[in-house]
Amino acid sequence: MVSAKPGKTIAKAASGSDAGSWSDAEFRWDDALAELAGASTDVLNLGAVCADRQVALGQGEHVALRWLGRQSERRDVTYHQLSDQSGRVARVLADLGLQPGETVAVLMGRVPELYSAALGIWKAGGIYCPLFAAFGPGPIKARLELGGARILITTDELYARKVAMSRPGLSRLQHVLVVGESFADGCGDFRALVNACLPLSPVATKPDAPAFLHFTSGTTGTPKGVLHPHRAVLAHLVTGRKVFGLSASDVFWCTADPGWVTSTAYGLIAPLVCGATLIADEAELEPRRWYGILHDEKVTAWYTTPTAIRTMMRYGAALARSYRENTLRVAASVGEPLNAEAVLWGQKALGVPFLDTWWQTETGAITIANAPGEGSRSGSMGRPLPGVEAVIMRCEGGTPNRIDAVDGVGELAIRTCWPSMFSGALGEEPRYGECFRDGWYFTGDLVRRDADGFFWFVGRADDMIKCGALQIGPFEVEACLMDHPAVAEIGVVGKPDMLVREVPVAFVSLNPGFEAGDALRAELLSYARQELGAGMAPREIHFVEELPKTNSGKIMRRVLKAKAVGEPEGGDILVSLPPCPGRYDDE
Repeated sequence: MVSAKPGKTIAKAASGSDAGSWSDAEFRWDDALAELAGASTDVLNLGAVCADRQVALGQGEHVALRWLGRQSERRDVTYHQLSDQSGRVARVLADLGLQPGETVAVLMGRVPELYSAALGIWKAGGIYCPLFAAFGPGPIKARLELGGARILITTDELYARKVAMSRPGLSRLQHVLVVGESFADGCGDFRALVNACLPLSPVATKPDAPAFLHFTSGTTGTPKGVLHPHRAVLAHLVTGRKVFGLSASDVFWCTADPGWVTSTAYGLIAPLVCGATLIADEAELEPRRWYGILHDEKVTAWYTTPTAIRTMMRYGAALARSYRENTLRVAASVGEPLNAEAVLWGQKALGVPFLDTWWQTETGAITIANAPGEGSRSGSMGRPLPGVEAVIMRCEGGTPNRIDAVDGVGELAIRTCWPSMFSGALGEEPRYGECFRDGWYFTGDLVRRDADGFFWFVGRADDMIKCGALQIGPFEVEACLMDHPAVAEIGVVGKPDMLVREVPVAFVSLNPGFEAGDALRAELLSYARQELGAGMAPREIHFVEELPKTNSGKIMRRVLKAKAVGEPEGGDILVSLPPCPGRYDDE
């Protein structure tokens, strides 16, 4: 296997707007607002600009949504149909007494009703709050309570398994609308209600009115409710065009789960506001199916996660080569840093490199990314997009100071002027205020910036491993070991040590064909020391079948850290680890 080292510039350009650079001296957010809102820039409704606007532009018969069912079902929904259906949803919600600014929770997979529900909630002036269907009854109940949802839209199957037992304790939840064939007592038939009414004209919402509520993934603690306004659509329009080059001629596929902010921003809003056709695949990840979708649906722009990319890599090059012919012009990654080898694998397997993008639930949209063509550098976060000012800050004596030195490490901070900036942290008002200082949003991510302006992820400020005099960023250790052919996925955390405070510990899942054991453990430890030096290399390596992840696919370091020290895991995770084996250290 040929290792790809960080810093290699991708040579092949992908077609799209502003390929190779984000520089745009004439860029103004007000221009995007004027394009969407027209002369009345004091009114902006997400539902209207995602569907009704396309109809007004003459794109009513263009396919907005192509739904692919688990059992090979297929349904196309035009912009005119989406506009009509979402208007009917808005009417149903208004008839139930929904007031502007009230939360409507949605618990569904990627089914057609999900999209008309989201747009209908916005048209009615409500706050769209999607929930992960993979959560159990406890986490779902907690989010319904925290979000203050008075109305829930879900499926009959999910209601029976996830909500029914908890409903008596949800005093604020007054109405449940169900998509399906069976209806429990106290539930309404969503489809019948929608089909029986006339569309409602969109509520004249202000750009700063709250539009959607997401709960952070909880990689380091309890999930928090994060609010975003209707004006966030300006960032989705701009990034849809700048990062993906989206227009009406594109077929765009975002693989994110509906409960994740990426699905709202790029699996819903961005492709629709850009007039593209979005793919909604109901099924979960299966590499052969995914390659087939890329090929058969003529996908031109693809947005997925490092976890999904690594899964497809593990299935081997032969499967990828059988689907090598495709129409992709851009593929991008989101959720956690993407190692350089995975970036270049995209070029080899799909004909285009994966472009890493950086943003958070709090930023609401992509803020730093690699541009197609010469604007990419494998392994980096990329460079700030137009309209985004990003700097590196270091707090010394409680005062933040800007770090301009090349490769200087500090906390990433963003000037508070981008439209998708979160407008509140539900139930965490003090935390919200603490994120801002002197007009800057402090992200909590430690980064460095090279001489060409590319940002490189070092680690979360609270994930840094303090080993003696060293500050070790987990991602740097992970990126090194990912170059070893045996390693499929890796998570590195700090473990308390009486002598040096903390030592790095690695949890590793293996590629097919490699066997866990002391011999491979010793080989990986030796490899890490050779590449990183004894100070940064892991002191322990634990082999696991899978790493614990959030529903958005991020590795949960706090769970790994709990396992390393023998404490309870806690939190909302998809994969639970067995107890760590005994310590192995060849010093």
